Amino acid sequence: MVLGWTKHGDGKHLAPGEVVRPDERLTWPRMVGFGAQHVIAMFGATFVFPLVMGLDPNTAIMMSGIATILFLLIVKGKVPSYLGTSASFVGGVLAVRAVFGGDTAGVDAIVTGAILVAGLVLALAGLAIHVLGVQIIHKIFPPVVTGAVVMLIGFGLAFVVADVYWPQDQWMALVTMVITFVVVVAFKGFTGRIGILIGLVSGFVLSWVADRAFGNITAFNAATSKIDTHPRVNLGAVADAPWIGLPPMHLPDFRTSAVLLVLPAVIALIAENIGHVKAVGEMTRTDVDPYMGRAVAADGIGTMITSAVGGSPTTTYAENIGVMAATRVYSTAAYYIAGIIAILFGLCPKFGALVAATPGGVLGGVTVILYGMIGLLGAKIWIENRVDFSDPVNMVPIGAGIILAIGPVKHVISSDFILDGIALGTVVVVAGYHLLRAIAGRTHVRERTG
Repeated sequence: MVLGWTKHGDGKHLAPGEVVRPDERLTWPRMVGFGAQHVIAMFGATFVFPLVMGLDPNTAIMMSGIATILFLLIVKGKVPSYLGTSASFVGGVLAVRAVFGGDTAGVDAIVTGAILVAGLVLALAGLAIHVLGVQIIHKIFPPVVTGAVVMLIGFGLAFVVADVYWPQDQWMALVTMVITFVVVVAFKGFTGRIGILIGLVSGFVLSWVADRAFGNITAFNAATSKIDTHPRVNLGAVADAPWIGLPPMHLPDFRTSAVLLVLPAVIALIAENIGHVKAVGEMTRTDVDPYMGRAVAADGIGTMITSAVGGSPTTTYAENIGVMAATRVYSTAAYYIAGIIAILFGLCPKFGALVAATPGGVLGGVTVILYGMIGLLGAKIWIENRVDFSDPVNMVPIGAGIILAIGPVKHVISSDFILDGIALGTVVVVAGYHLLRAIAGRTHVRERTG
């Protein structure tokens, strides 16, 4: 089933214990409501991460809708999921900007070119999984490695909070962080799941109020890269932006050194996609293993298409899986509707300008939580798979790789190619683990036969 859904019961009610399966739907007005919920659930991260990476949030939101619809077609409607902006590329993108010269149109093209190639690699990995079976990934990236890569991607971004966002307005960053803490913990269900978005909106509004109550702030200004006096919120671009129009787009530019800096994110995306697809399978009580490769490949193709026009990399979203768990509605119809709504949002430049006006201090309060949560997801992978850290094969390369990422440590290979931070840490984790595993295996064999 790709398009076309059977009505569940009377289309209005769910009996205790019942669920709306992927090939079913409720009445269309209800499905529009569920689709809107999925848009809200993905919205916070899908526009925050493009801002962090220096890409246009309107383009990212519009293309996420297109990528989601394409994903559903590729998996034949068997895996309900939304493709939002991936956080896994943030570290690599910031490294690319550091190497090639910051926040310019030319560097934007280099960034999206690198992301497009990473999407191609992800699509090929999905094809390999589809042909060879999901067990091939478990051999190359066992839980100890995937957990480490996810952890270093999160914790390796700590310097962004410390050096870029927090100094722009330390008190507003702190207030935004606390508001987000409270909403996520104090409110259960759907409100708690969009706590990041609520925290960001609250920080935005409070920054606007602070401008009028206390005047401009004297602090680090990311636009000028120096300390000066400026308003926290500048809405000039919002007033000038039209209500309807295409978001800004650009063609990619391919540089080998940039590609190498973002490739580590592919490992995290493979682990993330497999985990999310398995979670959907458990909730819908269906065997989704035959569609695992399709899902990974679809995410790769989605990333290629979005980055080809200047959009952000994509991934399946746990936030939307949470919405399905709360509503017991797994219908892919809701995701098609969510995709269409996201496309319509992307066609409103005024909305994009409003998003782009988000103060840096507010982003600091939000990203400190997001990056920390990403890092701890790596620990969750270790715990769920009972990784043994008394084994030096596990402990030594993982510990070294994480420290290299958090540093971030720079390793100069040539004048125009530097491995640092997340990229360097990932190489050490993956290569180091398999090298030490081979050495330990050979030593064990010699001891048994000696």
